[in-house]
Amino acid sequence: MAQDAFTLYKLIILYMLERAQLSLTNAQISDFLLGNNYTNYFNVQSAIMELEENQFITIETIRNSSHIHITKEGREVLGYCVQEISDAIKQDVEQYLEKNMVEIMEDTLVVADYFQAAENEYTARCIVKDGTSNAVEINLNVATEEEAETICTRWKGKSQDIYAYLIQQLLAE
Repeated sequence: MAQDAFTLYKLIILYMLERAQLSLTNAQISDFLLGNNYTNYFNVQSAIMELEENQFITIETIRNSSHIHITKEGREVLGYCVQEISDAIKQDVEQYLEKNMVEIMEDTLVVADYFQAAENEYTARCIVKDGTSNAVEINLNVATEEEAETICTRWKGKSQDIYAYLIQQLLAE
């Protein structure tokens, strides 16, 4: 693999993160790079690992999904090197983000995960993000892992209704 090509993959990842203005999942980044036949899966994963090692991105794991965020340092590097990305690739990124923005927002703005808090106690952590901050975060303690997993699975489909209900109830006189 040519080093210039590998550098380009890393720049494309940074460019995608910057243009999305949200975190992207490893799967979304891989989908773009593989779907456009830019490279193979192993190069994508190597590029992501190297970007993290150099602190140009951070990775947060939520329920077996890696959410990738660009750092200040990553933005600085991209600012210096953005001209290395061709207009055609930039256009491909823009089209991908436009076409997939609803899915991207669902995957990155509504998140849920759970963990074992104590013996026979699990905590389901459900979040609706507003950009980089949390609009709402609910932690629910339940008795079984299955209950926690069910809550996390259903959170995506019901979070907007739950959020609206909470606001309505808390603002009602």
